[in-house]
Order: sequence, then structure tokens, then C-alpha cells
Amino acid sequence: MEGIPNLPPHLQGEFMRNLENIQMKDSLRLYNHLVQTCFTPCVTSFRSKSLDKYETSCVEHCAERYIKMTQRVGLRFAESQALQQKRAAEAAAGGK
Repeated sequence: MEGIPNLPPHLQGEFMRNLENIQMKDSLRLYNHLVQTCFTPCVTSFRSKSLDKYETSCVEHCAERYIKMTQRVGLRFAESQALQQKRAAEAAAGGK
């Protein structure tokens, strides 16, 4: 992302539009996976227009666990990336 200011203005706009498109697709993918993961096992009948207490509770707990897991995986990934960058910088400094 450091190189974005160095791009010509028309390419900066194109880059930002592509980035927004990718982020939207990722959000939809996350939402669809959450629905598939939580709704399918929790909602077993369609007797009424609304969910019963068990189904509501099941979906809420499942979604909460899923979001916490997603956040934790993201945090661990960021930590791993930072560690790899630190090691690469140390190796580059030691190789000079």
C-alpha cells in the first residue's frame, strides 16, 4: 500500500475501485459462510414465520463463536506476518 501515492491519479482510482470490489466480495463470502455454518444446523423446521427460542439462541451463539474465531484467526495471521517481516528485515540487515 505504500506505493499507491506513486501511481498516476487515474490508476489510483482504478486501484481503489478494485480494492473496494475485493472487500465487498470478501464481506459477502464471510456472510454467506456464516449463514451456511449457523443457520443450516440451527434451523430445522419452518413451522412459523419466526424462529423459536431454541433456534434463535442457537443462531446467536453460533454467530458469536464464528465471529470470535474469525477475529482470532485474523489476529494470529497479522502476528505471523509481522514476525515474518521482522525476520526478513533482520536477515537483510545481517546479510549486508
